[in-house]
Amino acid sequence: MSTVKPVEIKRSSWRTPLVILVVGCLIAIIGFGVRSVFGLFLEPMTVAKGWNRETFALAMAIQNLLWGIGLPFAGAVADRLGPVRVIAGGAVVYALGIWGMAGADAAFALHLFGGLLTGIGVAFTAFSLALAAMARVVGPEKRSLALGLGTAAGSLGQVIFSPLSQGFISAFGWHSALLFLSASTLLLIPLAFVLPNDAQPRGEVVMDQTLGEAIREARGHRGFVLLTSGFFVCGFHVAFITVHFPAYVKDLGLAAEVGAYSIALIGMFNIVGSFLSGIAGQRWSKKYGLSVIYFSRAVAITVLMFAPISNSTIYAFACVMGVLWLATVPLTTGIVAQVFGVRYMATLFGIVFLSHQIGSFLGVWLGGWIYDATGSYDPMWWAGVAFGLAAAVIHLPIDERPLPRLQSARQQTL
Repeated sequence: MSTVKPVEIKRSSWRTPLVILVVGCLIAIIGFGVRSVFGLFLEPMTVAKGWNRETFALAMAIQNLLWGIGLPFAGAVADRLGPVRVIAGGAVVYALGIWGMAGADAAFALHLFGGLLTGIGVAFTAFSLALAAMARVVGPEKRSLALGLGTAAGSLGQVIFSPLSQGFISAFGWHSALLFLSASTLLLIPLAFVLPNDAQPRGEVVMDQTLGEAIREARGHRGFVLLTSGFFVCGFHVAFITVHFPAYVKDLGLAAEVGAYSIALIGMFNIVGSFLSGIAGQRWSKKYGLSVIYFSRAVAITVLMFAPISNSTIYAFACVMGVLWLATVPLTTGIVAQVFGVRYMATLFGIVFLSHQIGSFLGVWLGGWIYDATGSYDPMWWAGVAFGLAAAVIHLPIDERPLPRLQSARQQTL
């Protein structure tokens, strides 16, 4: 039975909320920035190794799936013991996975290092762990904005690492570019040790609730189930585009740089989209915001299918999709924190994110399989339209109100 427990929160004087927010953003920039550019390696690696696209796509699909499976465990450990050792240890695995991917000569090695190990590394360095740490150091009145800021930082990483990685590929080859990314992930280790290792939230009553009770409570909440189902679609869209869009652009007869610049544009405009999403979630209904985002994605993909092929078309699509890209994250995490509180936010969002990564697995792997079978990505684009429309509807019945235990606890403190 959950009870209210008064607590005195102590933090090192130099670990101010501002310092933690900045460090959290840097972790998001590096961790998500590296993760977002693997699609640039699809074409050069498959050509050099003689693999088909499904081989590379399966490795990325495994990576996404292990990211999803690992994140609830990483979140549970971070919720209980703090994020420092979780992120630092994950950075080592992350770097090892990318290093092994660079040296993979067989499909099995690619799937082991680029898929399994890198996926585990991404899970244990995930920007959602940094978001949870950021959410705990600000009050509820600023929480959605902080989540938007952290998500926007992840997009800034995409903006930075996409042209940088393409430049390394062009100048030094894909092998050296992967070694550069491997080394970059090790920067997460010193950053992790700046984060506070306590799990106490600021501006929220601390409840004497176990992790098991929190999971059972969420599992029985209809809105949590709907939110989890809807986030599957986000993963399907984002992972398919991240991995396959550069190759899709080349298939259209456009230059490889157009694909790299498009990924960078998605990241650049997602900085705006994520930040605006955080502001909107602070003021208006988060579930309606999610519904609008998914509907807009379906419209954007439909327009891409019928628009004339040109650099301008690709860049325009990238800009629009960028605004919608991770704008789902501040609203999704915001609903979790708003309904259930932030004590076990990393764990609960990790469960929601598992659904996202199942969608990612299917989006990446099916993209490669369908392309090899048909020579076209069109069936995947139209599946994205259908899923987007379904997600727009799924979010509408979600109850965003805080649970009665949170409302009761807050009244007791007044």
